[in-house]
Amino acid sequence: MDHPPPSASSAPLAPGAQPAFREFFRYWLRLGFVNFGGPAGQIAMMHKDLVAERGWVAEKLFQRALGFCMILPGPEAHQLAVYLGWRLHGYAGGIVAGLFFLLPSVVLMLFLSWLAAAHGGAPLLQGVFRGIAGAVVAIVAQAVWRMARKSLLHPALYGFAAASFLMGYALKLKFPGIVVAAGLMGLWLGQLRPDIFCQGVGQGVGQGGVCAPEDEAPAPAARPWRHLARVGGVGLALWLAVALPVYLLSGPGSLLPKILSFYSRASFVTFGGAYAVLSYVSDMAMRLGWVGQEQLVLGLGLAETTPGPLIMVTQYVGFLTAWNHPGALTPLTAGILGGLLTTFGMFLPSFFLIFAGGPFIEALTASPRLRAALTGITAAVVGVILKLGVVFAQATFWPKSPGGVGYLGGMDVFALAVAVACGLVLWRWNTGVHLLVLACGALGAALVLAG
Repeated sequence: MDHPPPSASSAPLAPGAQPAFREFFRYWLRLGFVNFGGPAGQIAMMHKDLVAERGWVAEKLFQRALGFCMILPGPEAHQLAVYLGWRLHGYAGGIVAGLFFLLPSVVLMLFLSWLAAAHGGAPLLQGVFRGIAGAVVAIVAQAVWRMARKSLLHPALYGFAAASFLMGYALKLKFPGIVVAAGLMGLWLGQLRPDIFCQGVGQGVGQGGVCAPEDEAPAPAARPWRHLARVGGVGLALWLAVALPVYLLSGPGSLLPKILSFYSRASFVTFGGAYAVLSYVSDMAMRLGWVGQEQLVLGLGLAETTPGPLIMVTQYVGFLTAWNHPGALTPLTAGILGGLLTTFGMFLPSFFLIFAGGPFIEALTASPRLRAALTGITAAVVGVILKLGVVFAQATFWPKSPGGVGYLGGMDVFALAVAVACGLVLWRWNTGVHLLVLACGALGAALVLAG
């Protein structure tokens, strides 16, 4: 079996906890079908299974790995699965964990994307989608609230969030520019006021005015550049193996090359998890005229009903983009290829980032400057997600083409009522998001059938 080198260890596994590969394989195969609940639910599930019950992973290792994944762009829950798989069974383990974390949701989202594209105009499905859209607004609002409580631990960080909201909503600045500005501001402010960025670290400011480390971090692995070059070369070869046929064989009018290129770039700039990814994708997809806001709201709702990473919503967007611009292909063929290329572009960098950065986890997570920059970015992402929620609420409550029952002065009263009810349910009982979305879709279908 392919194990990471000893120098890659960041913390010891629990004594005798190394699972047999067959048992390890079965665990990730099962998890791919039951990992509902978005990033928070998936992380909690892995912690319960791997740390508390099976004892395969030590608590300190899990927490450091989670902190490492939180500073990376892209889907943190998927990256955590890849990292834990890599620690337990080397590169083969990371590939198994990462692939099975995704595969069931890939298949389900392809089916749901086809259903929405081919039959979304049916009145019954329109009712289902109206109910889902109302639920999505409440879900995004809860995500903003949770992330704000977790990330905005100093009054200055509220300024980061407010500034990013204004830059995105009022000034229409692009997501990468907001991220760069927040990172630079975090670096600068971290030199002047390091106490702002020690919040939540648990040990305050140490000697020299910097955050005191939790403990003494071991030295990073030797020859890091050789390791990075080797992993980067393999990742680039895999990407080119897919990209070259796409670029060479795509006919006129096909958007497949642009889809692959866009989502491959997006995966490297979307700090802040699934909702930050969606915010960036929604901005760019609408600027390019690929999909509409209502379709993005629906895509998020469909992603909430399936297991797997929440940013599988991007596969839905890629499917619809290619379906609407098939070129010489049939819409279904183009849609399937567009969805699969989107997923490939979004998730291949996650494997690369984990395999490349895994041996250096302590050095990366212990750097005060990096912590300050990424804390600023995380605070700014709260404002980005708030902007996404406001835009989604506008598209849901005041649709461009109202029609049917339940509209009052252009407002979709039904969707508003669903959003309020879902917000109360989430606040009071913290119901599973996928169950809530399914219930709201059924309520929308019942409204159509009733009249």
